[in-house]
Amino acid sequence: MWMGTVKLRPMPVVFRYKSFRFFFYSNEGNPREVMHIHVRGAEGEAKFWLTPTVYLADSDGFDARTLRELRDAVVANKELIERTWNEHFS
Repeated sequence: MWMGTVKLRPMPVVFRYKSFRFFFYSNEGNPREVMHIHVRGAEGEAKFWLTPTVYLADSDGFDARTLRELRDAVVANKELIERTWNEHFS
């Protein structure tokens, strides 16, 4: 049985908006998926792709109105998301 340690990179929270947490996983696949952001709140979670434009990739639990609001928050913070992603994965 292996008893070594593994250094895990944190799951960066890029920003918070109302009760929602916008983040990405440090392990985003191999090969890594293109730039995107995950959103989690009490009602559910969603994933938005950032290119070529911000659009919904997947969601579970959020209604259409909330998804529009979350998309607007992603658009408003797109530069922050891109900068944080690039810093984390470089």
